[in-house]
Amino acid sequence: MVDLIYAIFLSLIVVLVPFSLHFVFYKSKLAVDRKLPPGQTGWPVIGETLDFLANGWKGHPEKFIFDRMAKFSPHVFRTSLFKEDVAVLCGSEGNKFLLSNKQKVVQPWLPSSVVKIFPSAIETTKNIKMLRSSFKPEALRQYVPVMDMMTQRHFETEWEGMDQIVTHQVTSNYTFSISCKIYMSIEEPEQVKYLYGPFEEFLTGMFSIPIDLPGTPLRRAINGGKFIRNEIILFIKQRKIDLAEGRASPTQDILSQMLCDEDNRFTGESDFADAMIGSLIAGHDNATSTCAFVVKFLAELPEIYQGVLKEQTEIVKSKAPGELLNWEDLSKMKYSWNVAREILRLAPPLQGFFREATADFVYNGYSIPKGWKLYWSALSTHNNPEYFPEPQKFDPSRFDGKGPAPYTFVPFGGGPHMCPGREYGRLQILIFMHHLVTKFKWEKVIPNEQIVVDPMPKLARGLPIRVYPYKA
Repeated sequence: MVDLIYAIFLSLIVVLVPFSLHFVFYKSKLAVDRKLPPGQTGWPVIGETLDFLANGWKGHPEKFIFDRMAKFSPHVFRTSLFKEDVAVLCGSEGNKFLLSNKQKVVQPWLPSSVVKIFPSAIETTKNIKMLRSSFKPEALRQYVPVMDMMTQRHFETEWEGMDQIVTHQVTSNYTFSISCKIYMSIEEPEQVKYLYGPFEEFLTGMFSIPIDLPGTPLRRAINGGKFIRNEIILFIKQRKIDLAEGRASPTQDILSQMLCDEDNRFTGESDFADAMIGSLIAGHDNATSTCAFVVKFLAELPEIYQGVLKEQTEIVKSKAPGELLNWEDLSKMKYSWNVAREILRLAPPLQGFFREATADFVYNGYSIPKGWKLYWSALSTHNNPEYFPEPQKFDPSRFDGKGPAPYTFVPFGGGPHMCPGREYGRLQILIFMHHLVTKFKWEKVIPNEQIVVDPMPKLARGLPIRVYPYKA
């Protein structure tokens, strides 16, 4: 038995050593010949993927970026992630180059595990800009009272009378329920619950280890994605009939607006379903993460909590009993939105995004070959003292006046790649904050609970809190 293990071990050495030497030699020769960005590619095949992911699991995703910025270049460095050669473009110039794409040399790209779960994800990313008209302020105004009513109901059913709750769990349910209503007029609790389970499986496995076997997160995500897509296609078919027969209004929700928009270029139910799924992902994940971190930071920073409470109390005093919030009320929540933006700076739901080079080009004096992947990181500016002095300090005043310089604050992307749902997210976050501080006080159960990023930031134990009714 020992001889057999020894023979297998020697065989692996015989196979792997030449492969590794060839890998190192080839990469080194390519770097010299083409003056590639400085950096390192890590192990054969896996590259630096485990280090990239592990820093997020440990709660310090910025460490991967800043360690290499310090070692190689503050502007651009190369690495290997998800079995791909990757150039990481840093700072506001890197963000601007990739997000504006003025040179027309990059296109969206996603890791293979994401594409396996959501096969049309890249095409949906390209087409998502067609939804912009559905998320303009004039289109969203009508949803503010609806969101307010649903938020009040959420706090009545999920918070009132509870001694302790797990924040991430309840905010996830809350944001998904809101999205189902605003996007597709789905509001029956049983129907929302029916969709929520598969949707969560779909999201959880999206950036999982790409092993497609029964029981793995990837397989569960694939099944969840198929289920959600099929259900939404059925819903779209029925909505088309309802619109044609006058049982649905062209403006009743985002789906109706999409179907009735003469400028959209979606060719069938599948395209509409994919666009809806992409919007649901963005609307759910961004708001869930941000609402949970609102609870965290306001529990830790009493002076910030008092500032938000003061502003929201003034709005309560200006309303008649039972009167719902409106668009004008939200425009008065300036300090609250600055607090939310500072939370988005410190814990951006979108940590970064990938692109693919469609042609050879030169950036900052270095060659980027066609086919290479590129990564922009929000953390390279959000956590950088060059753009935000004392970056670990919580300071909402950073957003007073004109606020941060262009392409330094990028939780929703930037330029033509700005997330079309950012205004929708603002409404949801502010309405949540309004009812949170005017109805409750709370304290963290785990004082030093760790933050993990996988792929979005969240608290390791879901942020359990003790809840108390607010008494003026």
